Amino acid sequence: MQKIILYTVVILLTFIGKISAQERDSVKVKQMRSFESQAKEIANNIQTITTAEKQALKEEVATIDKQIEEGKITKEEGDALKLKIAKERAQNIETKVAVEEARLSQLVQDKVDGRIRETEQDTIEFRKGRVIISFEPSKGKSKKEYKPRSERRTTTQFVFAAGLNNVVTDGESFDKSDFRVWGSHFYEWGLTLNSRILKDHNLLHAKYGLSVMYNNLRPTDNRYFVKNGDATELQTGAVSFDESRLRNVYLTIPVHLEFDFTPKKVNKDGESYFRTHESFRVGIGGYAGVRVKSKQILKYEEDDQRVKTKQKGDFNVSDFNYGLSAYIGYGTMSLYAKYDINPLFKDNAVDQNNISLGVRFDFN
Repeated sequence: MQKIILYTVVILLTFIGKISAQERDSVKVKQMRSFESQAKEIANNIQTITTAEKQALKEEVATIDKQIEEGKITKEEGDALKLKIAKERAQNIETKVAVEEARLSQLVQDKVDGRIRETEQDTIEFRKGRVIISFEPSKGKSKKEYKPRSERRTTTQFVFAAGLNNVVTDGESFDKSDFRVWGSHFYEWGLTLNSRILKDHNLLHAKYGLSVMYNNLRPTDNRYFVKNGDATELQTGAVSFDESRLRNVYLTIPVHLEFDFTPKKVNKDGESYFRTHESFRVGIGGYAGVRVKSKQILKYEEDDQRVKTKQKGDFNVSDFNYGLSAYIGYGTMSLYAKYDINPLFKDNAVDQNNISLGVRFDFN
């Protein structure tokens, strides 16, 4: 709207003979961009970078899952590939965002040095004439302050975790588990918000978000799951299984109290600020979620033909899961454990509770 007004003034001046048509053609309109608009542009760039990389990671994970289901690669190879691409995407985000944060840092310095105006200013000037027309919007409009990441009390992370998965059976020792210890796995990915609780201290953080959890169980002794009324039991297969696996997928909300021992930083002006994930970290908390789907995958050979079947259903698995979780580590990497308080199956005579242990990565 402002530029329309300015061009209208130019046309009127031309019409009344104040400037010639040639001079009008040499008019240069420039916009002095405010600190707020430039900071907003950088923030939008950071958001675009993060969203694009996370979407690309999601598509790549889906492609790997499809390759695993089609038998083109093994589950272990798939997990390794997912971990690799998660690191690559996180590095891409870090590299690209670093460029924008450098721009923001320079912008802040320019602001401190007084080289940036408080408001937008449109200016019309003539190379051959002396007429200069400028327009400034009214002052007093609300302004949004964009803070560098180091100054924000709440930051975001992409979380990826993977490791061993099994069950704790009531009345049985863990070494007699019905499921392969090294063959049963879990993996998890999601987004978290990390909020510093104390304004002037970096130790305590509230960490919360949204995750997708995949818990896989591979029975021992050539067995598979069979739904028998309200109970789910293991039965020996009539054929020799190359693969027998039950996968349960959950959409969960994890909440942790995180102790971050990253020390306070001081910039060149003597001002203190805080970083995260640069020292030892400990998180304790829990999670609650809903089961999205359950699926049993069986692979075997029959009449010299490779057969793969997928059985979808609830298998009497509990519709909701909730439990305790904790992690301890340094920087972005930590050891991660979680335990479902609710039993895996709704009405089995003996309760079995899912337990997982692995590694976790929190990428800023």
